[in-house]
Amino acid sequence: MPADNPDQIIPTTLIGKFVLGMSAIAFIGYGLTSLVSPDIPAGLAGIAISNADGFAEVGAMYGGLQTGIGLFCLLSLIKADFYRAGLVLLALAIGSLALARLLSVVVSTGEVSGYTYGALAYEFATTGFAAYAILKAK
Repeated sequence: MPADNPDQIIPTTLIGKFVLGMSAIAFIGYGLTSLVSPDIPAGLAGIAISNADGFAEVGAMYGGLQTGIGLFCLLSLIKADFYRAGLVLLALAIGSLALARLLSVVVSTGEVSGYTYGALAYEFATTGFAAYAILKAK
């Protein structure tokens, strides 16, 4: 933290904590909802669950994995030792998700819905905020 600008670290810390906190809420909330009822995320994404394996897969990936990511974001928010790791997780994982979704939209022959555009906006914004917080952290 430079002596001539003691407030410099505060916006970065607030941005980092904001993205970790919002991600914790979003991932835990959506994850638990998906774990309890995999039909909800499947329906939102336009995915048909045709058997028990599909039900288990959606419950695990949308429910279990997202809940775990949310819990790690929460841990990173409240424990300083995990702060940077949480931001790196968001930048890499959500950034990769955003790029994969964008590539899929580009190569798709069909129209996508507001669900996909909303997911892209969230993913790129989260990635940008996390990357900014990482770069500004000392």
